[in-house]
Amino acid sequence: MNKTVEIIGAPATFGQRKLGVNLGPDAIRYAGIEKRIKAIGIPVKDSGNIAVPKLDLEKFNSEQEGLRNIEEIIETSNILSDAVSTSIEHNHFPLVLGGDHSIAIGSISGISKHYNNLGVIWYDAHGDLNVPEESPSGNIHGMPLRVLAGDGDERLVNISDYSPKVKPENIVLIGMRDLDEGERRYIKEHNIKTFTMAEVDRVGIKQVIEETINYLKSKTDGVHLSLDVDALDPVETPGTGTRVLGGLTYRESHFALELLHNSNLITSMDLVEVNPLIDHNNDTAEQAVGLVGSFFGETLL
Repeated sequence: MNKTVEIIGAPATFGQRKLGVNLGPDAIRYAGIEKRIKAIGIPVKDSGNIAVPKLDLEKFNSEQEGLRNIEEIIETSNILSDAVSTSIEHNHFPLVLGGDHSIAIGSISGISKHYNNLGVIWYDAHGDLNVPEESPSGNIHGMPLRVLAGDGDERLVNISDYSPKVKPENIVLIGMRDLDEGERRYIKEHNIKTFTMAEVDRVGIKQVIEETINYLKSKTDGVHLSLDVDALDPVETPGTGTRVLGGLTYRESHFALELLHNSNLITSMDLVEVNPLIDHNNDTAEQAVGLVGSFFGETLL
């Protein structure tokens, strides 16, 4: 890493229905992320949080027709896209702190315009590949990757005035253990490289990451890592809103991020879905900071 890491907070909670994930960026800061990265010898610029629309609690808690909070998500995505694009123009490494996973629409929209063939590693319990007609909840945090691949509501698909942001063949899913029927069908139809937890159990996280690196390195000119803390087992990371048992361990995730660091493949990163309101003593934010340390090259000796 020979770039300044630019921390950009995206304190948005509009993609799902649990309050608190908007506090995630500051919980991660409180857990010491800037100090942790600087201790490795990497310069850090914390650009604070982007301005997001005001949270209307009455609307947020109401039953809404169609896609929930779509106007707020469009506004947030455009602002975040601009902030991340500017970071890349300054030759920084953008590290975006969410917020729920819908913020990836904005972050990856700002990143992909700087690459001809962006790859995306989606480290998550979920595929986030739903489209509106297949989503009974209307929660957009279950749709961002499909939106970025060019399917879904046109207002979201065309954030930053271009689409798609990522090709299905440049996506790798890691940690999958909760996929809807439409998502499974889309993955099969587009032959998306997918490592379910059964596959992680079978071959081990080392082989999973090595296969991911080999799959992406020859056909992409940049790779974005979008890490949802619910990829980890909720026993270890309880402070997240969509928990699914049987996830990746903290140690497996450390090793995965160490391997990704050594690959020199990753050019930008999201860290999302930390919710301190449902956490224990900010443990999940602290775990997230530890993982970021491994990703940026922290070693014991």
